[in-house]
Amino acid sequence: MTSPGDRERGPRSTRTLLVVAVLALVGVVGLVALGAWQLERRDWKLHLIAQVEQRVDAAAVAAPGQAGWSTISADNDEYRHVKATGHFLNDRETLVEAVTERGSGFWVVTPLVTDQGFTVLINRGFVPPEKRDVATRTAGQIDGETRVTGLLRISEPGGGFLRGNDPKGNRWYSRDVAAIAAARQLTETAPYFIDADATPSAGGLPVGGLTVVAFPNNHLIYALTWFALALMLTGAAVFVAIDEWRLRTNVGGPRDAGARNAQG
Repeated sequence: MTSPGDRERGPRSTRTLLVVAVLALVGVVGLVALGAWQLERRDWKLHLIAQVEQRVDAAAVAAPGQAGWSTISADNDEYRHVKATGHFLNDRETLVEAVTERGSGFWVVTPLVTDQGFTVLINRGFVPPEKRDVATRTAGQIDGETRVTGLLRISEPGGGFLRGNDPKGNRWYSRDVAAIAAARQLTETAPYFIDADATPSAGGLPVGGLTVVAFPNNHLIYALTWFALALMLTGAAVFVAIDEWRLRTNVGGPRDAGARNAQG
C-alpha cells in the first residue's frame, strides 16, 4: 500500500543514496570515536585521581630543590605532600584574592627562605577582608626558623577569570609564582608554591588546610551522549534505507499502473 507521499515521489537516485550513506557512515564513525575518546579520558582521569590521593596521603617529603625544578609537572607532582624548613620574609608577603568555604578574602602568600638556600612561596592560608592588614594579625607572624608542611602546587600564571594580575597595583588574582617573585625581588625561587596544611597559626590566622582537591569527572556522561547520538544517526539511516526499499518494491505497483493508464 502506498502513501500520498509515495505517489508524489519515486525512489531516490543512486547518487543521492550514496551521498546519504557516506555522510551517515562518517557521522556514525565520528560520534563513536568521540565516545571512545571520552572513555579513554575517563580512564586517565581515574588514574590521575588515584595518583593524587596517594600523594596527598603519603608521608611528607622534602620540597624539591633546584636540581629537580626542571622536571616538575602538574601530572607528576601537583598535590605532593611536602615539607620545608626555613624562615619567613614577612615583609614581602602577598595577598591574593580568594573564594573559599569560609567566604571571600585573601590567601596570604609569604616567601620562605629554606635551609637549603632557595626560596619557596608558601600559601599560609586564608584571611577575611577585615584582616588583610598585617597589623590586625600580628600574632600570626612567625619569626625565626619554622617548618612548613603542605601540598605542592603548580604556579597559576596570568591571573583569575577575566582578571589579570596587576603587580604594579599590587592586585593579585592568582598565585603566579614568577610574577610574585619578580614583584617582591626574590631570587632562586622555586617554580611551585606550597599550600600550608591545617596546623593552627598563632592567633588563628591565616587559616591553612583549605586546599580543594577535586577533579570533575563527567567523561562517562559525555561518552554515553556521543554513543546515543551515533545510535540515533544509525536509526535515521536505517529508516531511510527501509523507506527506499519500500519505494523500490512498489515500482510496478498502483503508482506505475496509474501512469500507464494515463498514457493509454
